[in-house]
Amino acid sequence: MRFNNKRKWSKDNYTPGDGITVIVRNNDVNAALRKFKKKVQEAGIIQEIKERQSYVKPSEKKRKAKAAGKARWLKKQAKEKIDRGY
Repeated sequence: MRFNNKRKWSKDNYTPGDGITVIVRNNDVNAALRKFKKKVQEAGIIQEIKERQSYVKPSEKKRKAKAAGKARWLKKQAKEKIDRGY
């Protein structure tokens, strides 16, 4: 299944080879489910669906990205402070 900005998903656009697949081995459904969830997370499917639920202005995207970067930087600084023993 492909997500495309120009075209919505429909059965016409789907081809059987597309999508994420996981093979269940030794009837271990839990392991297969964990692998599937990991593949979905790495592909960013859930995040993309959440982003498409509502329109976000470019200025707000920029503000959120800046805030996230600042949070990452402060977290890194705090970790380094602990590692150095301050």
